[in-house]
Amino acid sequence: MTARTTAPPELEVRDVTVRFAGLTALDEVSFTVAPGSVHAIIGPNGAGKSTCFNVLSGLYRPATGTVRLGGTELTRLAPHRIAALGVARTFQNIVTTEGTVADNLMLGRHALTRAGFAASALRLPRAVREQREHLARAREIAELVGLQQHFDSPVALLSYGDRKRVEFARALCLEPSVLLLDEPVAGMNGAERARTAEVVRTVRDRLGLSVVLVEHDMGLVMRLADEVTVLDFGRVIAHGTPDRVRQDPEVLRAYLGTETPQEDVA
Repeated sequence: MTARTTAPPELEVRDVTVRFAGLTALDEVSFTVAPGSVHAIIGPNGAGKSTCFNVLSGLYRPATGTVRLGGTELTRLAPHRIAALGVARTFQNIVTTEGTVADNLMLGRHALTRAGFAASALRLPRAVREQREHLARAREIAELVGLQQHFDSPVALLSYGDRKRVEFARALCLEPSVLLLDEPVAGMNGAERARTAEVVRTVRDRLGLSVVLVEHDMGLVMRLADEVTVLDFGRVIAHGTPDRVRQDPEVLRAYLGTETPQEDVA
C-alpha cells in the first residue's frame, strides 16, 4: 500500500469558543496537530472533547475562533466539504450499514467517484474500470486494518471489535490527510484494544497521515500519542508530551482531585 508522498497539512485550532444556550462548552480552545503526528484530546466527562470533534468535522460551528487545515479555513464549511478536503471521522457509536464489509468500505469511496450516475447506471467502461479500482483500494485498506478475511462477510456477523474496525476502514477509504478517531477502543476487551492500537500505529506510519483521537483509555493514549491536549470544563488546562502531561498538577487535579503525581493518572 502506497503512503502519501508529501506530509499532511497542519491542523490548527485557534481560540475556538462554542456556546449552547448560554453554556460555554469550549472556551478559547487552541492547539495544533503537527503533520504526521498522533494527537490525543483527553479530559474528564463533560470536558468538551466531543464538542471539539464536532467542530473539527463541521457538525458544530463555533461562536468565535478558527480551524485551519494547511491554508484552508474549515470553520464555516459543511461536513461533506471538510471531508472532501481530507478530514475523515469515526464516531463513538458503531455506524455500519447492512451488507458486507466491502459494501461499507465502498460507501467510503463514494465521495471519490468521478464517473457520473448515468455512466455508472449504464455500466460504461470507464465507470466499470473506476469501480474495479475503488474495490481494489478498499480491499487494500481492509487488509491494512486486519479485516481482509472478512471482506465479503456480512457486517452483522462480525465481532464488536471488528465492526469498530469497519468504521475505521471506511473512514480511511476517504483517503484522508487527517483522521479523527472518537473513542476507537470504547467497549473493547483488552486484546481488541491492543490490536486496535497497533492498527492505528500502522495506519499512521504506512499512510503518512495525522491522527487526532479522543479516548478514555489513558494507557492507550500514553502509548500512542505524540502530543496530548487536556480539556477541563471546556478549557485547555495542559498540553505537551504524554510524560509531561501526566505530571501536570492541573491534570492531576482534574482527574484525581489531588496535586500528588500518580503513576496511572494518564
